[in-house]
Amino acid sequence: MHDESRVGAGVDRREFFKATSAGLAAAAVAVNPRHQAISQSLADKNKFDRIASCSYPIRYIFKSRPRPAGAAGGSGGAQRQLNEDLKKKYGEITMLDFPQFTKDTFPGVTHMDIFSGLFGDVTDESMFVDGQFEPSTPSGRKWLETLAAKTAATGTKVQHISNNAPNNLADSDTALRKAGVEVGKRWLDAAVILGAKSVRMNSPRALGPSIRPNAIIDPETRYPKNNDILPLLNNAIESYKEMADYGGDRGVRVTIENHWGLAADPINIRIILEEVNHPYCEASPDFCNWEHEHMLFSGLKALAPYAHTNVHAKYWDRWGETNDVQRATRVMLAGGFKGTFALEYEAGPLNGIEGAKYLYKEVLAALSTPTPVV
Repeated sequence: MHDESRVGAGVDRREFFKATSAGLAAAAVAVNPRHQAISQSLADKNKFDRIASCSYPIRYIFKSRPRPAGAAGGSGGAQRQLNEDLKKKYGEITMLDFPQFTKDTFPGVTHMDIFSGLFGDVTDESMFVDGQFEPSTPSGRKWLETLAAKTAATGTKVQHISNNAPNNLADSDTALRKAGVEVGKRWLDAAVILGAKSVRMNSPRALGPSIRPNAIIDPETRYPKNNDILPLLNNAIESYKEMADYGGDRGVRVTIENHWGLAADPINIRIILEEVNHPYCEASPDFCNWEHEHMLFSGLKALAPYAHTNVHAKYWDRWGETNDVQRATRVMLAGGFKGTFALEYEAGPLNGIEGAKYLYKEVLAALSTPTPVV
């Protein structure tokens, strides 16, 4: 009897565990749809957090500054007519409208990459110096504070400022170079007001001529040597050190984009970043700003370890079928990039607004299936 009780008790316990397991499984089935929905929601949010709208391809519908009386037309007149047509279709906006435009046009996206050339109230000349927005003016600062309030009200964030303001950062004229650095510092102060994480600091003219100097045969050794590029690199290194120190004190990263001149070569960008050696100085690669098609992916692979905050996910028809946005996105992911992909449509069969929407789908598809690229 005693033995049978033990056996019976054993059976009872097994049955209990079976029943309990079945109950837990049933509960899990009942709860899973909700948990799955939450999990899916978080996964989707993570994808959207990796995308940034980009104001540059949207510039055609931005309100522009009044043209000087008697200004010539020509091809510019044709572009102005196209701009007017686009404004009729999509509406005219300013940068103060761009946060809401981002939310309305790119569902789920809250991060923004904003272009310096579109800053300011175009009807208020007190914000501009030599035709360019000056963030240190009282009216300019007030405008920045208004934009910051707009982002807060819409639940958007300025991730990156694509800045064309600083020039002469590699110039041998110390006064010109220092002046360029000072412009960069004022934009870093602007970034603090906007809560931006990073600021690009090279226009197409910032790092020397668009065509880099070539090596020549050294008359003594008879081997190729590039004496002309060294001063440009050394001056750029000094400029970025100064800006990185300033940005680091304010929590804003200084970035170098492959944006012609010295920066057209990814190795030059790496040289500058490695010599500066500062946690607030990094790369912000552009998918298409290269000099030949072999750099479309190799250039990104070279820069991915140096990029952390923002890249330009670009389509540009100058590269034809070679321009593979999804592959380029996956190259950056495979290289460890954790920042945002800004939707910068340069040129092609679509207008800038529809092109940015196309990039939104391409980048989202790559983020959904981030197959590593070797």
